[in-house]
Order: sequence, then structure tokens, then C-alpha cells
Amino acid sequence: MAPSATQVQTQEERSTASYSLPLGPYKALASSTLDREAEEGKKGEPAAKYPNYLPTWNADQKYPPLEPFEHYEHGKDADASFPNLLPEGTVVTDLTPTIGTEVRGIQLSSLSDAGKDELALFVAQRKVVAFRGQDFADLPIADALKYGGYFGRHHIHPTSGSPEGYPEIHLVHRGAHDTRAEEFFKTRTSSVAWHSDVSYEAQPPGTTFLYILDTPKTGGDTLFVDAVEAYNRLSPLFQERLHGLNATHSGVEQVNASVLRGSIKRREPVVNEHPIVRTHPATGEKALYINPQFTREIVGLKQEESDAILKFLYDHIGYGADFQARVKWEEGTVVVWDNRVTQHSALVDWKSGQRRHLARITPQAERPYQTPYAS
Repeated sequence: MAPSATQVQTQEERSTASYSLPLGPYKALASSTLDREAEEGKKGEPAAKYPNYLPTWNADQKYPPLEPFEHYEHGKDADASFPNLLPEGTVVTDLTPTIGTEVRGIQLSSLSDAGKDELALFVAQRKVVAFRGQDFADLPIADALKYGGYFGRHHIHPTSGSPEGYPEIHLVHRGAHDTRAEEFFKTRTSSVAWHSDVSYEAQPPGTTFLYILDTPKTGGDTLFVDAVEAYNRLSPLFQERLHGLNATHSGVEQVNASVLRGSIKRREPVVNEHPIVRTHPATGEKALYINPQFTREIVGLKQEESDAILKFLYDHIGYGADFQARVKWEEGTVVVWDNRVTQHSALVDWKSGQRRHLARITPQAERPYQTPYAS
């Protein structure tokens, strides 16, 4: 059974001296400002299609530490033949054998609760699913949040921009005429930054929704990796050794970076320990649960030992193109993935000055747990 209680540490309780300031591209390219004239279409590019989703950073938004809650996994209630999610006439195309599916011909916003249960299970099985031709972005924001809330308690990000009045929405926004990427690549060779969202929380996200608002004509794809297949590829001896090991996940650096650039801190940062191998409650599959953005060390090992194992696992995930999928964005796309069994990375590979604007709904799930090793 997953633990029902959580132990968190604030920035004051655990010294930040143990952690270096953020160097990864994910944090280095985070936004905290908005060029209003560019977003209104006054600098040559079209105006933002969804101005109600433009980011704001409200310094008055302050929240207490997250309290533990009992998560209910709806995927366990699903009909595995998916009659409500994938009725006759739906076009389903797998992107790879183990991860990634594209679906056309259904409307997520019209799903019954039974369909939502099937969605949770289908996404857990396929890891990431791109639904095309969706009306999700056109829903009132409150309705989109009500929909996402079926899958768990909404996570409020500690530092990201959000639409005015809706801190539960995490915005990914690179505005028109944003040239920071050109500066970034003067000192970096790649924008790939594998991570599982806010894995430092005691109860990190499960079924997660990301929907497109504006996208460049080409570029800005998102990579996903199957953390279940990454675990399965390891030798039985190494799998067994990883069982019982925990790693620390830190949100300290993300908050520090936000404060250093003069942006917001909605909550004090936390550090939590999670098992390196976690079990999905609906499928029973085991997945690697470490990532280079937020994982810091393996508990109980010396630094060199921890660093060596984590580097191997990060390289294994990063180089595993045969268990990765690449999702291309187009108008009307909603991508749903399970943060418990995947990692992902945005790609900053376009220099056209075109806007890339997405909204994420991030329901939290159970505290990560592991089941005994079985060969």
C-alpha cells in the first residue's frame, strides 16, 4: 500500500548549500516576463490566439505547504476494451510499439465518467497519447479545470506563470520575438532536459494534460520516454539491486532560480524521498522514477556511488531512442501522459520568433511506492 502520510522539508529546514544552482536548460529558459505589445500583435507577429491564457506572475499568491490527501486511481475502474473512450470509427495510430499513440475522432470534453476512467487506464498503458481535433482550449478555463480535477487534486506550481485568476493552470509560454534561445545556444549544445513534472512533491502528478494554444509552424516538439520499458531493459540483477533504494528529489533550485530572476515563490520549496523503482497502481507496471532535473542523490550511498548510478540511469533514459516517442504539435491537440511512468523534454529548436504557448493541467496522484521485486 502507498503511504498516506508525507514528510516535507522547507528551504529553511534543509540547507540549500547541498545543492548547486540550476544549470539545466529546462530552468535556464523559464519565463517570468511578458512582452505585452508582441502578444497583442504590434511587433509583426500575429496576436496571441488565446489572450485569456497569457501568463501572469502574481507575487501576492502565497500558499501553505501541501497537505497529504487520499488519491483515488480511476484507471482501476476502467473497462480495458475502452468502449467509451475509443468507440467504433475512432482512428488510433501507435507512434511506437511501447510508447505513444495518436487518436482522432473523439472529443475529450464530451467523455462520460466511464470514458474518463478508460482514459486514465489507456494513457497509463500507452504512456502518452496525442488527441487531435480537440476543443479543450476553447472551453472556459474553469470548465477545463473541473474536467482535470476528476483525475486528482490540482497542483499549483510554485513558480510558473498562470492565467489571471487561475493559478492551477501551469503555462508554457515563449512569446513572439523571444530571442533567449539564440543566447542559450551560444553556450549550450542541446535543449533536451528530461524530467518528470514536479517530482519533488510528496504526491507528484499522475494523469497530466497539456494543450496547445499557439505553436510555431515547425519545431517545438515534445519528446517522451517510456520509464517502464527503461526499467525492463535492465538486467534482473540490476533491477533487484535498485529495489529498496530511495532518491531525494528537490524543488529548492527551481524556487531559487525564480527568486534570483525577480519572479515569484508561491510556496516554500520541498525535498522528498521517493523509490527509484515505483509501481503504477492501475497497471502494476514498474518504472524508473529518477530524473536529472529534480533528483539529487541516492539515499544511503556515498556521493561518488550515487553519482555513478544516477549518471548511468540518466544516460540509459536519454540514449534510449528505441523506447522514446516524439509528439508534434498542431492546432487542437491535447496531449495526455502519465507522469508516473514517463519523462519528457520540450525541444527549443526553432528560431523564427513564432510564439509557442501551451497550458498544463496537473492533477496530483498517490505518493510513489514500490512493490517487491519479482523476476
